[in-house]
Amino acid sequence: MVVLFAQLRKPFARLIVFLAFTLALTACDPGAVGNGPSLNTRRAVPVALLVPGGSGQMGDALLAKSLENAARLAMADLDGVQIDLRVYDTAGDAALAAEVAATAVNDGAKIILGPVFAQSANAVGVAVAGRGINVLSFSNNTEIAGGNVFVLGPTFQNTANRLVRYSVRAGKPDMMIVRDQQIAGELGAAAIRSAAAANGANVVNESSYEFSQNGVVQAVPLIANAAKTSGAQAIFFTANTDAALPLLVQLLPENGVDSASFQFIGLTRWDIPPSFQALPGAQGGWFALPDPALSAQFRSRYQAAYGEAPHHIAGLAYDGIAAIGALVRKGGADALSVRSLTQGSGFIGVNGVFRLLPDGTNERGLAVAEIRNNQVVVIDPAPRSFGGPGL
Repeated sequence: MVVLFAQLRKPFARLIVFLAFTLALTACDPGAVGNGPSLNTRRAVPVALLVPGGSGQMGDALLAKSLENAARLAMADLDGVQIDLRVYDTAGDAALAAEVAATAVNDGAKIILGPVFAQSANAVGVAVAGRGINVLSFSNNTEIAGGNVFVLGPTFQNTANRLVRYSVRAGKPDMMIVRDQQIAGELGAAAIRSAAAANGANVVNESSYEFSQNGVVQAVPLIANAAKTSGAQAIFFTANTDAALPLLVQLLPENGVDSASFQFIGLTRWDIPPSFQALPGAQGGWFALPDPALSAQFRSRYQAAYGEAPHHIAGLAYDGIAAIGALVRKGGADALSVRSLTQGSGFIGVNGVFRLLPDGTNERGLAVAEIRNNQVVVIDPAPRSFGGPGL
């Protein structure tokens, strides 16, 4: 695949690249598998991009193209660094992903960006671990993180930490968790409990519901009673806006539990879809999201470059290239080692500041927003840098 080195130089691009290149505190070496390859940073660095193309599914093909487009947009912003991007289709299959990852390393790849799905990312990590190659996957599944595999996707733990910390500062440390009886709900609740323990909050009650419309309807009276008797100041929901959440924020107020008496908090994005913002029960609710200004600029630039909107995770490919470029520009044969990738000051991507942690997970600077008068209002801006060991 031919690689083009564009000369796009916009103010936003310069801001991201400058900040990414100048954030330079180095974390301690975790001694993990896949410490990193030896580089000649004066030459174009071969980077393998693994995307889910080739599966025959239109959704996979669109996602694959959007990830590649975002990666090339990031390459165009790298001043003084050349990336030799080589794109490999995985068809969304773990066995094929492992095979093409091995091929990519044989072809000279010094780092792997992708794949998307957790099982495939895990297989890729295993396939190249003995070759000293690190993997920046697009997954948000922290179960696969560690060793030579990093997850770039937003995690429950990061979001829970941000929201719990803000709620404690706002004088609302006593929380109730409401979750579905599925693995996602259990993982979300675990993240909230961990965040509460780390930030001086108290989980005073945890209620759950069967993951169905009838399950929610049947559980709401019990959840409402628990909320009224638990002493909770805030109710933390793990549900998505495309699943149980609209029903919960409708039925709980009908049962005497509303945002006037309890602070509603969401572990997921409440700005997607926009129609959710118009629900009466959602008014006053808090949630976390990436830096809105930077995200909007990325969507605008992508639209201008490619004539369509990016996939909602396309920015992860930009972030991966931005981080790689920042480290390569600093020079050094160990630029893509675990030690370098986990530099404490992190990087700036299209969704804001982020850093990779030694355990393979990530920390992202998020804004806290409130739904107010059917609109999203940022009530605590996203940080633009990491000022200490954690936000």
